[in-house]
Amino acid sequence: MIDVQVTGFFGLLLLILDIYAIIKTVQSRASTLGKVLWVVLILLLPLLGFMLWLLFGPKN
Repeated sequence: MIDVQVTGFFGLLLLILDIYAIIKTVQSRASTLGKVLWVVLILLLPLLGFMLWLLFGPKN
């Protein structure tokens, strides 16, 4: 199993990007269920969740 630890500057950058993604998701026109699922995904899997949000998340 691969153990990925995010610390230091990269960890701070990831935290800022995740907060940005959560704010943009909550402000989007997506359904409430969609918003909740995206926020949960971003919180549970910060790096993968952000990358998936960037590619497939609500666009507006």
